[in-house]
Amino acid sequence: MSRARAYKQETLDVMDRFFQAVEALIERGDIRGIQTYCRLHDIDKRHFYAQRDDLGRGLFEIAWLLPLVSDHGVSMNWLMFGKGAMFRPSASKPVGK
Repeated sequence: MSRARAYKQETLDVMDRFFQAVEALIERGDIRGIQTYCRLHDIDKRHFYAQRDDLGRGLFEIAWLLPLVSDHGVSMNWLMFGKGAMFRPSASKPVGK
């Protein structure tokens, strides 16, 4: 297991927005659930849940963010900086639907 990390606040903010975006995809019906997101994007779901429950866990990977932008229409500006709308205006129904 990974040991706890002392992340900077900016990193914690990005992680928080990541988890918000995944929940928004579920609420919109774009994906069925967390397990679907993890399966589609080769993320160990145990790591996903552990990191979500303890942001200092040290399991988070930048690669988890990439499908949100490339496949699911999440705005990179929102994801990284918290500015603007969560989804790009041209976001269509994503992979996995």
